[in-house]
Amino acid sequence: MIVHFIGAGPGDPELLTLKAQRLIRECPVCLYAGSLVPEAVVAEAPAGARVLDTAPMTLAETHAEIVAAHGRGEDVARVHSGDPSLYGAIAEQIRLLRRDGIAYDICPGVPAYAAAAAALGQELTVPELAQSIVLTRVSMKSTSMPPRETLENFARTGATLAIHLGIRALREIERVLAPHYGPDCPVVVAYRVGWPDQTFIRGTLSDIHAKVRAEKITRTALVMVGPVLGEVSDFKDSALYDPAIPHVLRPRARG
Repeated sequence: MIVHFIGAGPGDPELLTLKAQRLIRECPVCLYAGSLVPEAVVAEAPAGARVLDTAPMTLAETHAEIVAAHGRGEDVARVHSGDPSLYGAIAEQIRLLRRDGIAYDICPGVPAYAAAAAALGQELTVPELAQSIVLTRVSMKSTSMPPRETLENFARTGATLAIHLGIRALREIERVLAPHYGPDCPVVVAYRVGWPDQTFIRGTLSDIHAKVRAEKITRTALVMVGPVLGEVSDFKDSALYDPAIPHVLRPRARG
Protein backbone atom coordinates (compact mmCIF):
# COMPACT_ATOMS: atom_id res chain seq x y z
CA MET A 1 0.00 0.00 0.00
CA ILE A 2 1.22 3.50 -0.81
CA VAL A 3 -0.04 7.07 -0.56
CA HIS A 4 0.46 9.11 -3.71
CA PHE A 5 0.61 12.86 -3.14
CA ILE A 6 -0.58 14.18 -6.48
CA GLY A 7 -0.25 17.70 -7.85
CA ALA A 8 -3.47 18.48 -9.71
CA GLY A 9 -2.26 21.77 -11.16
CA PRO A 10 -4.17 25.03 -10.75
CA GLY A 11 -7.60 23.79 -11.82
CA ASP A 12 -7.71 22.83 -15.48
CA PRO A 13 -8.08 19.01 -15.64
CA GLU A 14 -6.09 19.01 -18.88
CA LEU A 15 -3.05 20.26 -16.97
CA LEU A 16 -2.82 16.99 -15.06
CA THR A 17 0.28 15.00 -15.90
CA LEU A 18 -0.25 11.59 -17.47
CA LYS A 19 1.15 10.01 -14.31
CA ALA A 20 -1.26 11.95 -12.10
CA GLN A 21 -4.20 10.87 -14.22
CA ARG A 22 -3.08 7.23 -14.15
CA LEU A 23 -2.70 7.21 -10.37
CA ILE A 24 -6.16 8.73 -9.83
CA ARG A 25 -7.63 6.06 -12.12
CA GLU A 26 -5.90 3.26 -10.24
CA CYS A 27 -6.39 4.16 -6.56
CA PRO A 28 -9.44 2.77 -4.69
CA VAL A 29 -9.25 5.70 -2.26
CA CYS A 30 -9.08 9.32 -3.41
CA LEU A 31 -8.77 12.22 -0.97
CA TYR A 32 -8.82 15.63 -2.62
CA ALA A 33 -8.76 19.25 -1.44
CA GLY A 34 -12.14 20.25 -2.84
CA SER A 35 -11.80 23.96 -2.11
CA LEU A 36 -8.96 24.17 -4.64
CA VAL A 37 -9.29 21.02 -6.76
CA PRO A 38 -12.34 20.75 -9.03
CA GLU A 39 -14.37 17.54 -9.01
CA ALA A 40 -13.52 17.04 -12.69
CA VAL A 41 -9.93 16.26 -11.67
CA VAL A 42 -11.00 13.23 -9.61
CA ALA A 43 -13.92 12.23 -11.81
CA GLU A 44 -11.92 9.34 -13.25
CA ALA A 45 -11.41 7.59 -9.94
CA PRO A 46 -12.36 3.93 -10.38
CA ALA A 47 -15.96 2.82 -9.96
CA GLY A 48 -16.73 2.21 -6.33
CA ALA A 49 -13.72 4.21 -5.12
CA ARG A 50 -13.94 6.04 -1.81
CA VAL A 51 -13.70 9.68 -2.91
CA LEU A 52 -13.68 12.30 -0.15
CA ASP A 53 -13.37 16.07 -0.17
CA THR A 54 -10.92 16.87 2.64
CA ALA A 55 -11.67 20.62 2.74
CA PRO A 56 -13.88 20.31 5.86
CA MET A 57 -11.69 17.63 7.46
CA THR A 58 -8.89 17.96 10.01
CA LEU A 59 -5.41 16.52 9.63
CA ALA A 60 -6.29 13.78 12.13
CA GLU A 61 -9.45 12.85 10.20
CA THR A 62 -7.62 12.75 6.89
CA HIS A 63 -4.86 10.59 8.35
CA ALA A 64 -7.44 8.25 9.86
CA GLU A 65 -8.80 7.62 6.35
CA ILE A 66 -5.28 6.80 5.18
CA VAL A 67 -4.65 4.47 8.11
CA ALA A 68 -7.94 2.68 7.37
CA ALA A 69 -6.94 2.30 3.71
CA HIS A 70 -3.56 0.99 4.80
CA GLY A 71 -5.32 -1.62 6.90
CA ARG A 72 -7.28 -2.72 3.83
CA GLY A 73 -4.17 -2.74 1.65
CA GLU A 74 -5.58 -0.01 -0.61
CA ASP A 75 -3.50 2.67 -2.32
CA VAL A 76 -4.52 6.29 -1.75
CA ALA A 77 -4.51 9.19 -4.21
CA ARG A 78 -4.00 12.31 -2.06
CA VAL A 79 -4.77 15.09 -4.52
CA HIS A 80 -3.60 18.65 -3.89
CA SER A 81 -3.82 21.79 -6.00
CA GLY A 82 -0.85 23.12 -7.95
CA ASP A 83 2.38 21.38 -7.05
CA PRO A 84 2.37 19.62 -3.65
CA SER A 85 5.80 21.01 -2.76
CA LEU A 86 4.48 24.61 -2.74
CA TYR A 87 2.14 25.41 0.15
CA GLY A 88 0.71 21.90 -0.18
CA ALA A 89 0.61 21.24 3.59
CA ILE A 90 2.04 17.80 2.91
CA ALA A 91 5.00 18.02 5.32
CA GLU A 92 2.80 17.37 8.37
CA GLN A 93 1.05 14.54 6.54
CA ILE A 94 4.39 12.97 5.62
CA ARG A 95 5.49 13.21 9.26
CA LEU A 96 2.50 11.12 10.30
CA LEU A 97 3.05 8.61 7.49
CA ARG A 98 6.67 8.14 8.51
CA ARG A 99 5.65 7.74 12.13
CA ASP A 100 3.19 5.00 11.18
CA GLY A 101 5.44 3.29 8.64
CA ILE A 102 3.19 4.04 5.65
CA ALA A 103 4.91 4.38 2.28
CA TYR A 104 4.35 7.45 0.10
CA ASP A 105 5.58 9.18 -3.02
CA ILE A 106 5.01 12.56 -4.69
CA CYS A 107 3.78 13.26 -8.20
CA PRO A 108 4.54 16.89 -9.15
CA GLY A 109 1.98 19.24 -10.67
CA VAL A 110 1.83 22.55 -12.54
CA PRO A 111 2.22 25.45 -10.06
CA ALA A 112 -0.11 28.45 -10.26
CA TYR A 113 2.60 30.93 -11.24
CA ALA A 114 3.58 28.81 -14.26
CA ALA A 115 -0.04 28.40 -15.37
CA ALA A 116 -0.60 32.13 -14.94
CA ALA A 117 2.43 33.00 -17.07
CA ALA A 118 1.23 30.59 -19.77
CA ALA A 119 -2.27 32.08 -19.76
CA LEU A 120 -0.77 35.58 -19.96
CA GLY A 121 1.36 34.47 -22.91
CA GLN A 122 4.70 35.61 -21.59
CA GLU A 123 8.07 34.55 -20.21
CA LEU A 124 8.90 35.45 -16.62
CA THR A 125 12.69 35.41 -17.11
CA VAL A 126 13.61 38.04 -19.69
CA PRO A 127 17.34 38.68 -20.31
CA GLU A 128 18.81 41.53 -18.26
CA LEU A 129 15.37 42.47 -16.91
CA ALA A 130 14.26 39.57 -14.71
CA GLN A 131 16.14 36.35 -14.03
CA SER A 132 14.71 35.39 -10.65
CA ILE A 133 11.24 34.56 -9.33
CA VAL A 134 10.49 34.61 -5.62
CA LEU A 135 7.60 32.39 -4.52
CA THR A 136 6.35 33.70 -1.20
CA ARG A 137 3.25 34.64 0.73
CA VAL A 138 2.01 37.01 3.40
CA SER A 139 1.17 35.91 6.93
CA MET A 140 -2.27 37.41 7.58
CA LYS A 141 -4.19 34.85 9.69
CA SER A 142 -2.21 31.87 8.41
CA THR A 143 1.05 30.45 9.68
CA SER A 144 3.57 33.20 10.46
CA MET A 145 6.52 33.80 8.16
CA PRO A 146 10.14 33.21 9.23
CA PRO A 147 11.55 36.55 10.42
CA ARG A 148 13.99 37.02 7.52
CA GLU A 149 11.48 36.05 4.81
CA THR A 150 9.81 39.43 4.57
CA LEU A 151 8.44 41.17 1.50
CA GLU A 152 10.83 44.03 2.15
CA ASN A 153 13.85 41.71 2.09
CA PHE A 154 12.69 40.09 -1.12
CA ALA A 155 11.90 43.50 -2.65
CA ARG A 156 15.53 44.55 -2.24
CA THR A 157 16.48 41.96 -4.88
CA GLY A 158 14.21 43.48 -7.52
CA ALA A 159 13.11 39.97 -8.51
CA THR A 160 9.66 39.10 -9.83
CA LEU A 161 7.44 38.23 -6.87
CA ALA A 162 4.69 35.62 -6.93
CA ILE A 163 2.78 36.28 -3.71
CA HIS A 164 0.36 33.67 -2.41
CA LEU A 165 -2.42 34.43 0.08
CA GLY A 166 -1.92 38.15 -0.48
CA ILE A 167 -5.17 39.24 -2.05
CA ARG A 168 -6.42 40.75 1.22
CA ALA A 169 -3.12 42.51 1.85
CA LEU A 170 -2.77 44.61 -1.30
CA ARG A 171 -2.49 47.86 0.65
CA GLU A 172 0.38 46.41 2.68
CA ILE A 173 1.99 44.98 -0.45
CA GLU A 174 1.88 48.43 -2.05
CA ARG A 175 3.29 50.10 1.06
CA VAL A 176 6.22 47.71 1.31
CA LEU A 177 7.06 47.27 -2.36
CA ALA A 178 6.52 50.74 -3.84
CA PRO A 179 9.74 52.22 -2.39
CA HIS A 180 11.73 49.46 -4.13
CA TYR A 181 9.82 48.87 -7.38
CA GLY A 182 8.14 52.25 -7.80
CA PRO A 183 4.39 52.98 -7.69
CA ASP A 184 4.05 52.31 -11.43
CA CYS A 185 5.51 48.81 -11.26
CA PRO A 186 3.24 46.33 -13.10
CA VAL A 187 1.09 43.97 -11.04
CA VAL A 188 -1.05 41.06 -12.19
CA VAL A 189 -3.66 39.45 -9.97
CA ALA A 190 -4.43 35.97 -11.27
CA TYR A 191 -7.79 34.73 -9.96
CA ARG A 192 -8.68 31.01 -10.12
CA VAL A 193 -6.11 30.21 -12.79
CA GLY A 194 -7.16 27.21 -14.85
CA TRP A 195 -10.81 27.33 -13.79
CA PRO A 196 -13.60 28.30 -16.24
CA ASP A 197 -13.99 31.67 -14.51
CA GLN A 198 -10.28 32.53 -14.40
CA THR A 199 -9.65 36.27 -14.42
CA PHE A 200 -6.52 38.39 -14.76
CA ILE A 201 -6.47 41.94 -13.44
CA ARG A 202 -3.58 44.10 -14.63
CA GLY A 203 -2.55 47.24 -12.84
CA THR A 204 0.27 48.87 -10.93
CA LEU A 205 1.24 48.93 -7.28
CA SER A 206 -0.62 52.23 -6.94
CA ASP A 207 -3.96 51.18 -8.46
CA ILE A 208 -4.27 47.38 -8.20
CA HIS A 209 -6.11 47.52 -4.86
CA ALA A 210 -8.93 49.62 -6.33
CA LYS A 211 -9.20 47.40 -9.41
CA VAL A 212 -9.38 44.21 -7.37
CA ARG A 213 -11.89 45.73 -4.97
CA ALA A 214 -14.09 46.69 -7.93
CA GLU A 215 -14.09 43.04 -9.05
CA LYS A 216 -14.88 41.90 -5.48
CA ILE A 217 -12.11 39.30 -5.46
CA THR A 218 -11.18 38.23 -1.94
CA ARG A 219 -9.62 34.77 -2.24
CA THR A 220 -8.05 32.14 -4.52
CA ALA A 221 -5.78 34.62 -6.26
CA LEU A 222 -2.05 34.95 -6.90
CA VAL A 223 -0.46 38.42 -6.82
CA MET A 224 2.48 38.82 -9.20
CA VAL A 225 4.71 41.90 -9.10
CA GLY A 226 7.65 42.96 -11.26
CA PRO A 227 8.76 44.97 -14.32
CA VAL A 228 8.69 41.85 -16.51
CA LEU A 229 4.88 41.81 -16.25
CA GLY A 230 4.56 45.01 -18.27
CA GLU A 231 4.73 45.56 -22.02
CA VAL A 232 8.39 44.73 -22.56
CA SER A 233 10.02 44.70 -26.00
CA ASP A 234 13.37 46.46 -25.59
CA PHE A 235 15.56 43.66 -24.26
CA LYS A 236 18.62 41.74 -25.36
CA ASP A 237 18.15 38.36 -27.03
CA SER A 238 19.21 35.33 -25.02
CA ALA A 239 22.74 34.09 -25.73
CA LEU A 240 21.35 30.59 -26.19
CA TYR A 241 20.58 31.08 -29.89
CA ASP A 242 23.14 33.78 -30.67
CA PRO A 243 25.13 32.54 -33.71
CA ALA A 244 28.21 34.41 -32.49
CA ILE A 245 28.29 32.59 -29.17
CA PRO A 246 29.24 28.89 -29.39
CA HIS A 247 28.27 26.33 -26.76
CA VAL A 248 28.64 22.60 -26.20
CA LEU A 249 25.86 21.66 -28.67
CA ARG A 250 26.92 24.28 -31.23
CA PRO A 251 30.69 24.42 -30.80
CA ARG A 252 31.40 26.79 -33.68
CA ALA A 253 30.37 30.41 -33.97
CA ARG A 254 28.35 31.24 -37.07
CA GLY A 255 27.89 34.37 -39.09
